[in-house]
Amino acid sequence: MFSKSIFNRVASKAAARTMATAAGTSAKAASSSKFLITGAALAGVTASGLLYADSLTANAMTAAEHGLHSPEFDWPQNGPFETFDHASIRRGYQVYREVCAACHSLDRVAWRTLVGVSHTNSEVKAMAEEFEYDDEPDDDGNPKKRPGKLADNIPGPYPNEQAARAANQGALPPDLSLIVKARHGGSDYIFSLLTGYPEEPPEGVVLPVGANYNPYFPGGSIAMGRVLFDDLVEYEDGTPATTSQMAKDVTQFLNWASEPEHDERKRQGLKAIIILSSLYLLSVWVKKFKWAGIKTRKFTFTPPKPRK
Repeated sequence: MFSKSIFNRVASKAAARTMATAAGTSAKAASSSKFLITGAALAGVTASGLLYADSLTANAMTAAEHGLHSPEFDWPQNGPFETFDHASIRRGYQVYREVCAACHSLDRVAWRTLVGVSHTNSEVKAMAEEFEYDDEPDDDGNPKKRPGKLADNIPGPYPNEQAARAANQGALPPDLSLIVKARHGGSDYIFSLLTGYPEEPPEGVVLPVGANYNPYFPGGSIAMGRVLFDDLVEYEDGTPATTSQMAKDVTQFLNWASEPEHDERKRQGLKAIIILSSLYLLSVWVKKFKWAGIKTRKFTFTPPKPRK
């Protein structure tokens, strides 16, 4: 009996020790698993942050390939409640038509988009009718031409890419419909490029035949030469046509061409913020009104009086 009691006691101690060891192992495993999960989460967040920070900048292999970074200008449309300068858009279209349109197209912009932005309906109709567009062939199959309409896109200076390259020593002038959105720096880059031509390239810079130097263009060598000079155009509103003024106006026009919905988007966004904010405040009030009685009610228990 005594030996049996000793055996039971030893067995109990061994079982307790085994259970304690298992519990300690389980706790260590849980702690280790929690540590690994926390470490993996921190590593993922850190890696995501580093990748995002790296995506905000892009560096070329050399400084010459990168080009001079354009300064930031205070454009009229900057800010959440600001809009384009529509008088500047009108002047910018004049600069485009009289200067830039000799080489660059504006294929993705329709005449109708100018109505109410920079010109009246009759003015845009008259401008569109100055150009001829392909029409349906006649009964004999001969091609016909018709005057332009508001629904037509603004025509380019060349019929195809081959003609454009042949007229520009092999270089292809880019379409300007989305040029502001397609270039790093946007309007700042376009303005700096148009006004950044020096009189002579820096000493030691060797340019290919027919190329021009512009420090804001990646590599510095650009096929387009300086095209804006003082008093090159005559503004109908009497604004002095300086180089910087023309560059500012045509950049404003090209920014609008790249983002014609800009002003309307800001108007609609402001309306949406006002409506959603009002609905949110109304929902908060309704919630408080509906739940106030439930959340503030008090349950009481009045025991029955004992019988005498």
